[in-house]
Amino acid sequence: QVQLVESGGGLVQAGDSLRLSCTTSGSSSSLFTMAWFRQAPGKEREFVATITPRGGTTYYSDSVKGRFTISRDNAKNTVYLQMNSLKPEDTAVYSCAAQIWTYGAPWREPRVYKNWGQGTQVTVSS
Repeated sequence: QVQLVESGGGLVQAGDSLRLSCTTSGSSSSLFTMAWFRQAPGKEREFVATITPRGGTTYYSDSVKGRFTISRDNAKNTVYLQMNSLKPEDTAVYSCAAQIWTYGAPWREPRVYKNWGQGTQVTVSS
């Protein structure tokens, strides 16, 4: 089991940047595949990005590819989401998730993850 705490959300204007952080405790983050999801009001939870335990492989949704970057520092038990060129449609609650790595798991699907943070609000004004 691992506990996750997100930080770094806020209110920004379109075109601005934000960096979200997700700090884990309870277990070493190096065991876990980590991911960011987001959920806007009235919409389903949406996959944003994922990163393998050692950070060697990353995947992004088409909607954020080229603008967002997921990274991790296992020595600090922290995963980051650098968000550039933010758009109003990026407005959502962003949550990080963690799951012990297993081969072939569908890492883009929320059901895979058993550990979730409480979320941090990102609001992008036009």
